[in-house]
Amino acid sequence: METPWPGYPRGVPLRRNFKMYHHLRLHTPDTRTDLWYDAPLGVEGSNHTMSSDVMTKSSFLVPAGTESEGSGKGAPLELGALAGKALLLVLHIDRVLEQESLHVSIWGSADGQDWGAQAIFWFPQKFYSGATPAALDLKQRPEIKFLQARWETNRWGRGIPRPQFKFSLEVQEA
Repeated sequence: METPWPGYPRGVPLRRNFKMYHHLRLHTPDTRTDLWYDAPLGVEGSNHTMSSDVMTKSSFLVPAGTESEGSGKGAPLELGALAGKALLLVLHIDRVLEQESLHVSIWGSADGQDWGAQAIFWFPQKFYSGATPAALDLKQRPEIKFLQARWETNRWGRGIPRPQFKFSLEVQEA
């Protein structure tokens, strides 16, 4: 049997509070940034922290601790100084029930009113808790001054008929 991660001893069971360090490398035409984040696995409500010497501030498209029982959208976020830059988006899912999915999209606008016909970015559909980072390079889209998160939920099978998620969406300068 193959071990789940290189260097992890064969035959040793994973603990529920096992910490794993993920590495994310962002590439843009003029810079390369290495980011490390610490994501405890299997711990409900755990905090996921990002660190890098180039990140300065973070904002939220979906505030921390947001609970949703259906599809919805967040408030528009004015980018200000972040407009036209490479961004790091981190989707944190703190609580999820079995047999349900969350699909999050990012929409851009020049004026905060007209969001266009399609999203500028989609996270992969998520079924489990954890942190999912993604890079969004707005250097080719300098007209985008506002971002908005929208999400779709789905529930199937037995049990509670409506989905229940606790999640947040963080935006950081990369």
